[in-house]
Amino acid sequence: MHDHDDLPATRLTHRGRNPKSEEGTVNPAVVRASTMLFPNADSLRKADGTRRSYGRHATDTTLALEDALCAAEQADACLLTPSGLSAITTTLLALLQPGDHLLMTDSAYDPTRLFCEGLLKRMGISTSYYDPLIGAGIAALIQPNTRVVWVESPGSHTFEVQDVPAIAAAAHAAGALVVADSTWATPLGWDVFALGVDVSVHAATKYIVGHSDVLMGAILCKSPLEKTLRATYRQLGVSIGGDDAYLALRGLRTLAARLTTHRDNSRQVADWLREQPQVASVLYPPLPGAPGHDLYLRDFNPAYACGLFGVVFAEGTTAAQVNKLVDATRLFGIGYSWGGYESLIIPSDPGSHRAVTSERWRGKAMVRLHIGLEDPADLIADLAAGLVAMKA
Repeated sequence: MHDHDDLPATRLTHRGRNPKSEEGTVNPAVVRASTMLFPNADSLRKADGTRRSYGRHATDTTLALEDALCAAEQADACLLTPSGLSAITTTLLALLQPGDHLLMTDSAYDPTRLFCEGLLKRMGISTSYYDPLIGAGIAALIQPNTRVVWVESPGSHTFEVQDVPAIAAAAHAAGALVVADSTWATPLGWDVFALGVDVSVHAATKYIVGHSDVLMGAILCKSPLEKTLRATYRQLGVSIGGDDAYLALRGLRTLAARLTTHRDNSRQVADWLREQPQVASVLYPPLPGAPGHDLYLRDFNPAYACGLFGVVFAEGTTAAQVNKLVDATRLFGIGYSWGGYESLIIPSDPGSHRAVTSERWRGKAMVRLHIGLEDPADLIADLAAGLVAMKA
């Protein structure tokens, strides 16, 4: 076990492995296992109910990934799930029961909203959506049965930076828990528990894996909530395999280095875009002058900014013109997800997916960009050609 006082990038390199063990390998082995064997009936009985009783609960490979993620985020426990969405749904099912009320940011990941309006509603759990910029004002929306306040800072299409400490203070004063979707921040981008968050969830599919080849989620918490979360997790039968855990662990080792490049490339592309006459604004909180920049500097670590941001085009730009830009790009893949080494572009229409902030975004022509690890000069040239096609 390594010192918790190591800096985050060092923790990502050293935790979850023991290279100084006898005949130690640099990387933990891939363990593919369902059945665990025991030397006798007494050992089998003693293992029953522990995480070493069956492969669904833990293997050496999944434990190594859990250890590294806990070290990165200063969590006490990590639960690994087969997708980011399953991390979200497992957490909500663990913390809510029929009759409870959930406060959900209006900027949430669309599948999160669908789960609230689908299965949670069928279970008798009600959801209210709130303006992500509400800050301490959220106290007025907390009901006697509000059990969870969900934050996603920034939102993954409109990139509002939330005042998480103010929201957490109001939630805790009313006896509610705060859950954060930390995917954009990554385990390096903010000190999530110091900001007042109780549970941090990630679509590990994105920056943790980093290579667009594994679907995975992660739920991280401090000790008091582990029992509650793990009980539901076990009852749902949620698990991941050794091969995926190995690939996620390999991606995690380079997260700090990759984010540094995503940060630098994104800043160059965002600076260039902001100067283009067709662009009204760039929604990238690390960018000076961008919406939410001051809160971003207060609560996030700018050394590890990621590469996902939005672009709002000048008034009068049509959806057809946006599609022309998207279709004209050569280096930007057209597809969902983000966080891999490759650049991506999709049209964005957040106004059609909101409950209380739709007017803020309705009618705006937008794209969402993920800036990958390519040379930013090539990405800028590609976007320049796209803007020409957009005007044609």
